[in-house]
Formats: sequence, C-alpha cells, structure tokens
Amino acid sequence: MTEAIETTTSKSRSKAAPPAAFEMAKFELPNFEIPKMEIPAAFREMAEKSVSQAKETYEKMKSAAEEATDVLEDTYAAATKGASDYGLKVIEAARTNTNAAFDFASQLMTVKSLSEMVELSTAHTRKQFEALTAQSKELAAIAQKVATDSAEPVKESFGKVFKKVA
Repeated sequence: MTEAIETTTSKSRSKAAPPAAFEMAKFELPNFEIPKMEIPAAFREMAEKSVSQAKETYEKMKSAAEEATDVLEDTYAAATKGASDYGLKVIEAARTNTNAAFDFASQLMTVKSLSEMVELSTAHTRKQFEALTAQSKELAAIAQKVATDSAEPVKESFGKVFKKVA
C-alpha cells in the first residue's frame, strides 16, 4: 500500500510544469520636450541683479553672524571669569565671618560677668555689621563690573553689526 502512494505522488510531481518566470510589463516614459523660448533681456537682467543682491546680503549676514558669535564667546568668557571672582569673594567673606564667629564664641567662654558679656557681644555685633556692610559693597561692585563688562561689548558689537547689514 505504501508503494502505491509513493508512486502516485512521484508521478504527479514529475508531470507538473515548472513555474513561468515573472515578466515586467514594459512601459516607456513619455518624452516631454520643453519648448525653447526667448527670455526678455530686461527680465534676465532683473533676475541676475536679484541673485547678486541676494549673494551680497548673504555674505553680509554671514559676516555679521560670525562677528556676533565671536563677541558672544568673549562675553561668556568674561562673564564666567566675573562669576568665578564673585564666587571666590563670597567664599572669602564666609570664611572671614565664620572665623569671627568662632573667635567670638571662644571669647564668650572666658567672660566672668554679665556686663563683660554684653560689652563683648555689642563689640562683636558692631564689628560684624561693619564687616557685612563692607562685604556687601564689594560684592555689589563685582556684580556691577561683571554686568557692565558683559553687556557693553555686546551692545556695541550688535550695533556695529546691524549697521553693516542695513
């Protein structure tokens, strides 16, 4: 029985025709010819003039953008240095104030009377108020200098750049 099944399937395989190859349909693109026409000289001149003006404007804008980039880089460098100086001054002030607080605390430990404590406390408070006032003035001066050093070159440079472009 297995022989009969095998012979039937092998016969059906041998009789089947191989599949036909797929063929693409052949299409041709239409040939569009652009009609040749004469462009008026005035129009051609106007187009050439517009292109040259666009190129000039592009070059001016490119130059202005490069100058602005240079100015901004310099400004950021100055602002970074100023911020660093400001931060260092804040750290110095904090160190000074901390040392003054520890000195005051150690002096308080040696106080023998209430009047001596009040006198020491008053002197310390006055001294710290003066120190804080001086420190605040220094920090304000540094902040103002950084702001001026950062803003003025940008203002001048952008004014020059936009005058060139206009």
